[in-house]
Amino acid sequence: MISELFTAQVLIGILSSGFRLATPYLYAAIGETFSQRSGVLNLGVDGIMLMGAYAGFYVAFRTGNLLLGLLAAAVAGGLLGLAMAFISVTLKAEQGISGIGLYLFGLGMSDLLFQKTLGTVETVKGFPKLDIPLLSGIPVLGPIFFQHNVLVYGAYALVPLAWFILNKTTLGLKIRAVGENPQAADSLGVSVARVRYFTVTLGGVLSGVAGASLSIALLNVFQQNLTNSLGFIAVALVYFGGWRPWGVLAGALVFSMVNALQINVQVLGIPVPSDIAVMMPYLLTILVLVLSVQRVRQPAALTKVYERGE
Repeated sequence: MISELFTAQVLIGILSSGFRLATPYLYAAIGETFSQRSGVLNLGVDGIMLMGAYAGFYVAFRTGNLLLGLLAAAVAGGLLGLAMAFISVTLKAEQGISGIGLYLFGLGMSDLLFQKTLGTVETVKGFPKLDIPLLSGIPVLGPIFFQHNVLVYGAYALVPLAWFILNKTTLGLKIRAVGENPQAADSLGVSVARVRYFTVTLGGVLSGVAGASLSIALLNVFQQNLTNSLGFIAVALVYFGGWRPWGVLAGALVFSMVNALQINVQVLGIPVPSDIAVMMPYLLTILVLVLSVQRVRQPAALTKVYERGE
């Protein structure tokens, strides 16, 4: 039975699924990378994803327009990101507790809205597969990398874009300066509050899109607690990746590939207890975090409230 895992068809399927399943992790974790690089830890990512998933699905379900659904998810995520920025930057509340509160709000509100507006599990025809001309026909590589929907391609395009913004632009310099030494950044005329509002709101937008990538692109369904704590994994991936987009990409691929592997283990009926199989990606994440946390340094001002004049 285990030998079935090592056939070419199954291996290609696992790699293709893993490549696709990394999509929501990338959107959410890249958004959280921007937020944390400016000094704000947002533990409400999962709640924002749930609201984005619901908004995207509901609008797409009612209108039949996937782009409107995606826009609704981005707006819902942006509004919750803005709320997190107001709480953590303007009100200067403790970021960890505020993030957990935002998560619980998203969890409860998405469930309530689902019950009141849908009532039962529905499906939509999500974003179709978009084969890349010529490249999709390459044996082995084509099915793995070039036969996915547009949100999958967008997630991977976001990685070099985020790297470029953070490392090669004035905006990125300001974000990094605010996250490392807000006092020095402020003395040079950089608005700490404005930068943090921007990054946390951007993180919310991308988390909303991450939710939509589940409900109208990968699963094409919405149900209670659809994300299943995926947002917390996205936060962990920021630490795993050392607050660098390329590191986040590596972590997302590791997690999603193991997730794809455990799905195939269950589908093929390989005699591994289902609970153990489901635990595999999470155990790997904990192990990787333990091994990687000592080799990277977090932004110096992460989770620290900035008071002008201190």
